[in-house]
Amino acid sequence: MPDLAADPPAELLAELGFYVLAGHASSPRTVIDEARDGERLGLGSAFVSERFNVKDAPTLCGAVAAVTECIGIATAATNHNTRHPLVTATFGATMHAVTGGRFALGLGRGFDALFDVMGLPRVTGAQLADTIDVLRRLWAGESIVGHDGPAGRFPFLHQGAGLDGAPPILLVALGPRTLELAGAVADGVVLHTFFSDEATEAAVASVRRGAEQAGRDPAAVRVWSVLATVGDHLDEEQQLRKLVGRMATYLQGYGDLLVRVNGWDPAALERVRAHPTFTGARGALDATATVDELRALAEAIPQEWLAAAARGTPEACAAAVVAQFDRGVDSVVLHGATPAELAPVVDAYRLVRPQGVGGRCAANPGRFAG
Repeated sequence: MPDLAADPPAELLAELGFYVLAGHASSPRTVIDEARDGERLGLGSAFVSERFNVKDAPTLCGAVAAVTECIGIATAATNHNTRHPLVTATFGATMHAVTGGRFALGLGRGFDALFDVMGLPRVTGAQLADTIDVLRRLWAGESIVGHDGPAGRFPFLHQGAGLDGAPPILLVALGPRTLELAGAVADGVVLHTFFSDEATEAAVASVRRGAEQAGRDPAAVRVWSVLATVGDHLDEEQQLRKLVGRMATYLQGYGDLLVRVNGWDPAALERVRAHPTFTGARGALDATATVDELRALAEAIPQEWLAAAARGTPEACAAAVVAQFDRGVDSVVLHGATPAELAPVVDAYRLVRPQGVGGRCAANPGRFAG
């Protein structure tokens, strides 16, 4: 992998992003080098996912902010039901202030089964809309008295942060109803990995439709696709884990929804689920499966499903990134790889970068320029 620290910072590609600690990172401390590498490579935004282990979103966002100067930062995503809204508002306000406006708060529905075992309420669209309204009112300096809505009952909420502006809000969405909701209430939308071209186009249309029905400018909602980027400059095990393992892990968690959104064959999903590697899984397959098990899964998962990614040479991966813009998205997250692993792809992308795509995007992942 290239030594990005030895190179001068590259021109910022505001339309591209990456995830820090993608997958099952061995240590959260690697976020520091990844953030620096991403900014030096010229990637426009760093996205932070959250897991209930050592991937606490506020801590990681603060670390990224501390070691960068211009890169955008976003949670994609955290869940509103795991924190009191005043705590979430404080997180957003602090990040907005400490970064000089580079932060976007990304929310998502999360997983019903996980919330059930945690004893938390399942997330609904009404809760998300109500929570977003409460956060924006707090960031605007409003005192909220006697709130009783889908987000909860709050006798009195006030922040008093005195913000210059406020962070934009992203929604991470898969299904058409959540995508329409995102268009209606959010500043930006983050789609999901392994969307087919048709699913991506349909998702963008749902977002735009939701915005229009809410009386908003459909073009003012920034839409990010999330493209698994697995170049053949990586070794075989890395390619298998980042492509086959990641797909299999999603099929473990919410395969029915992913298949339905893509219009894939449900019978093929049942065949994958019946595979011995799947039935004998010892945890998330991208982390626990052996190389031989991943090879076997690669034969079991339909190639059409695995094709919904950037694969092959850096040039082929770059072409796949460019093709995302033809599907109607505004920006692309290069998913599942570190900046050092993405460097050859980003270099190839610079040679084929569509004219004008970067000029419209701000460094903040929830805003447009101007």
